[in-house]
Amino acid sequence: MAFNAEVDTIGMNCPLPILRTKKALANMQSGEVLKIKATDSGAARDFPAFAKQTGNELIGSSTEGDVLVFFLKRR
Repeated sequence: MAFNAEVDTIGMNCPLPILRTKKALANMQSGEVLKIKATDSGAARDFPAFAKQTGNELIGSSTEGDVLVFFLKRR
């Protein structure tokens, strides 16, 4: 999937993946896509909830080994 920016939060625990994502989204334009890589076990439920709460769209997610990958479209 095409993306405009990437945040690597591998090895970071909650709440750092969400905080780094929020900071990255603040620097992006509406409609741009952010790729997030995370290993925190809570990320699987945190990112869908974050997207719903903030109005950003979770347009994809996958697993690459132990790494969870999310794609968020900036509102």
